[in-house]
Amino acid sequence: MESDELNPARLPPGTRVGPWRVLEQRGRGTYGVVYRAVPAEELAAEAVALKLALHPRDARFAREAELLSRIHHPAVPRLLDHGHWQPREGVTYAWLAMEWVEGLSLYEWAQAQRPTSRQVLQLLARLARALDATHSAGGLHRDVKGENVRVRRADGQPFLLDFGCGHHLGAATLTPKPFPPGTPAYRSPEAWRFALGSSKPPARLPAVAYPPGPADDVFALGVTAYRLVTEKYPPSAHPWEEEEWRWSPEELESWTARVSNPRCTAELSALVSRMLSPRPEERGSAREVAEALEKAARRAGREAEVPLFKGEEPRPAGLIPIPRRVAVLPPPRMRRWPWLAAAGLGGALALSAGGLLSVSHSEEPATSHVAEQEESKDAGTVAVGDSVLTAPVAPERAPSVWASIAVELPPKPIPGQRRPDGKGHCPGKVHVAINGGCWRKVPVELKECDDWDGFEYKGECYQPVLTPTRPSTSGPAERDDSP
Repeated sequence: MESDELNPARLPPGTRVGPWRVLEQRGRGTYGVVYRAVPAEELAAEAVALKLALHPRDARFAREAELLSRIHHPAVPRLLDHGHWQPREGVTYAWLAMEWVEGLSLYEWAQAQRPTSRQVLQLLARLARALDATHSAGGLHRDVKGENVRVRRADGQPFLLDFGCGHHLGAATLTPKPFPPGTPAYRSPEAWRFALGSSKPPARLPAVAYPPGPADDVFALGVTAYRLVTEKYPPSAHPWEEEEWRWSPEELESWTARVSNPRCTAELSALVSRMLSPRPEERGSAREVAEALEKAARRAGREAEVPLFKGEEPRPAGLIPIPRRVAVLPPPRMRRWPWLAAAGLGGALALSAGGLLSVSHSEEPATSHVAEQEESKDAGTVAVGDSVLTAPVAPERAPSVWASIAVELPPKPIPGQRRPDGKGHCPGKVHVAINGGCWRKVPVELKECDDWDGFEYKGECYQPVLTPTRPSTSGPAERDDSP
């Protein structure tokens, strides 16, 4: 094959890139692709992760190489080499060669291994130590999440991967935007407030980009820990979302990791809540978090030996349930919003400000793909040794437990109610289309449905979803970089 025909996104086995020879592709993102490779002159040597830029002269790779060269920690893959590949005259692509990590992504590992609270405490402590090493080197990761953590199959050692979104002191500024690169579900409350404020839309965007700090990495580790322990995301911290009120100090205790998963020990739950504190100064540094996690792991009692997930046999790797956001009933002051007086509808209807899902076993509409939405909205880079995951399995619908009759659902949409799109899909992650309108299920006994001004449908209680005054502003993740 002639070199001018080579595409960095689709290199055939045997292609030579610098001193390395490609064996197979193992992951791909917006900016880079990862190949398993070996030294060109020593094909029997140990494989490395060869990360190749997809775009010529991509400055992100030089920054990533510099940051990795500063970090020396057993939970961060070693940078072995870096350089540029020239497949044809005048065109060069940056590449990095790193230690190969054979294993599973964090959430996939948890599904397969069913770890205990003690094991999770120990694993999170190692990741916090990796973050501390990063921060001590003057760097930030900026995209901490489960898909950027890999647990080595041989010994269970976790690795913090993919520093392509990272930044370090002295690095050049690339394309300023309100946010640095990263994944929205893991973004800190202070980052959202800086860029968006509380008005919808804001009077004007900030003149400078949000300056992330170590506390943002710690918060992202907290989101990672919460999803690891509960298989759900915490409520959205986006200031315009309906569920943002759950981040108020008086509401935080209603959705802790232990509330969502009683098998989680109190010590682990408290430390996850600490990392998720809305106040950055209360999270502590990555080193302080690591020390607290290590101490908790040592002192934990027999309760910490209970697997976090039920079942005697590990689930096959790759069969990951679609993650949902944890949700709780809204406070009483938000439960009744008289908004419509309509004959035959039994008076005023109510619309809760929250998702109204049970903390434990909520129904996830078949049209929702939360796992793909949350984890794909990132800066587009790939993890070292990333492998293709199988499609997530939707959770089973919980059986109905309602025992009495409530007002039946109307046969057509109520005035002001949201309608499904042309494909019959409602916009919300927990909304379902019924009789031409969008509805949300209320996790209360049917005999209490009237108290919530709800409607009965197939033995369950539903409330209508109203059309908001402004469309949702939760857009896709930013693909460009900033300091």
